[in-house]
Amino acid sequence: MSSHDAPLSPVADPSGAAPDRDDLGDPGDFAVQIADQVESFLLAVSEIARGDDPDAAIPYLLLEISQILLAGGRLGAHEDILPADRYEPDLGPEPDIDDMRLGLAVMLEPVDVYNEVFDPYEPRTAAVPARISDDLADIVADLRHGMAHYRAGRTTEAMWWWQFSYFSNWGSTASACLRALQSLVSHIRLDQPLPELNGLDTDDALSDDGLTLEEEAGKVMAEELGIHLGLRPAR
Repeated sequence: MSSHDAPLSPVADPSGAAPDRDDLGDPGDFAVQIADQVESFLLAVSEIARGDDPDAAIPYLLLEISQILLAGGRLGAHEDILPADRYEPDLGPEPDIDDMRLGLAVMLEPVDVYNEVFDPYEPRTAAVPARISDDLADIVADLRHGMAHYRAGRTTEAMWWWQFSYFSNWGSTASACLRALQSLVSHIRLDQPLPELNGLDTDDALSDDGLTLEEEAGKVMAEELGIHLGLRPAR
């Protein structure tokens, strides 16, 4: 069992408005709303990862990440949620998400890799390659962990976990993933090929038709994803 970390300091509503008493005045209702958003995200990403509609994957993922970040923002603006016990109850083995991760990676290739800066306030932080598929799998793992507590009737434990892991992991991961997905959709809508990826993990290798992988990625974005998603007409 893992011990609970020290509580976070209470955070005021960033808008400066008075708290929504339906949320903060009745933790039960607030918990139900957050759990519904989490469950909706988990179901949606699982369906997308199945690959039944790959042409719509990017805009659907953009929508789902945007919605789960709304839940995260609400958790972040809420006062500290404190668990009843010092130690987290044992949930047993974590569900395997490798199949989901692989399904997303295959579907998103070759636009899965993007540049990420982990902390925008860290001076002279260099960008590093990250993967949308890895991000989504990590977010799912965090949210599933809390959902296991929620379904077991440990509502406060679930809410504590979702709030704590929002600050410590899945919130920043989802934010980075959102930026990458928004950029992809913008490239499609504005009919702009992807810029050179400076290698990332491609090393300027050539594809079968002689294009670099950077050029191939731009070609896929412009000629396949944009058309199939209905975001711009075929030429």
